[in-house]
Amino acid sequence: MFRGFAHVWTIVGLARDLKRRAPLPLQVAEERVVLFRDGEGRACALVDRCPHRGVRLSLGKVEGGCLECPFHGWRFAGDGSNQLVPWNPDARRERLGATPLPVLERGGLLWLYTAPGLAAPSEPDVPDVLQRDGLALNSVTMPFAVHWTRVMENSLDWPHLPFVHRRTLRDALPLRPGSRLDISWEDRPWGGRTATAIDGVAQPITLDYRFPNTMHLHVPSGRRIFELILSVLPVDDTTTHMIMVTIRDYLRSRLFDRYFALASRKIGGEDRVVIETSLPREVPPVGEERSVRTDEPTLRFRKLYRDRLMGSFAGESDR
Repeated sequence: MFRGFAHVWTIVGLARDLKRRAPLPLQVAEERVVLFRDGEGRACALVDRCPHRGVRLSLGKVEGGCLECPFHGWRFAGDGSNQLVPWNPDARRERLGATPLPVLERGGLLWLYTAPGLAAPSEPDVPDVLQRDGLALNSVTMPFAVHWTRVMENSLDWPHLPFVHRRTLRDALPLRPGSRLDISWEDRPWGGRTATAIDGVAQPITLDYRFPNTMHLHVPSGRRIFELILSVLPVDDTTTHMIMVTIRDYLRSRLFDRYFALASRKIGGEDRVVIETSLPREVPPVGEERSVRTDEPTLRFRKLYRDRLMGSFAGESDR
């Protein structure tokens, strides 16, 4: 389970998008997952596979805080326990449960832990900005036809901004003939913080890499808050969902969400046109591509991926 992406917390969406009566299906690292809310409104997650005949539980409905299988009506609580087997009052339901996965709501986001069980050995590392009151969050999800590592390293790549994003973000890193770009990396418990200087002049925007698959962009906005969190969610070996979450403390009405969503899609679309042409689709060992000094953040990501994630997996024995 979750091969190449096991035993980590990942953002999978906004908490408000998980409704009371509607299961929410996902696919993470080739594993089908379904989220739903129990009778007390708590977020729950199960492997999206009925233990009876293997069908998608997400095709069913939420009844009495349980997820009902669409095939034979078996019902499962948020902890995976079987609560009902129609036509079989003598069934040994304690042996007929679904597989639960840890899921939490933190900072207005849904966080999934990629291993079976009711609890994870750690808490998700939530950015400090999400602890503040009075924030508006908006989310856009875009598919990319490439391995998630290519999308992740692109989000950490400063030098591409004035080229790929000529129409949107070129002023974030203004390019002048003969200029020198320096990129600093500061280790943090959750990953690393990067900053830039052009010809020795520090630039105002900073960018965080939060292990395993999150980029956090800090944009100075005076007294206002405007930040971007980008979660790169692996679907399978050739498909990635990029979840772009904008965070602001102004224009908080949901009426403005459409404006921020359009801007996110435009920026993401510029990246997608280029990244989907990458070969090989998964980032290769460092020596197989030519790199330069300004590639330090992406090279650090590649090392962390190969040291801590590549080849990882979770199984039923982890429960």
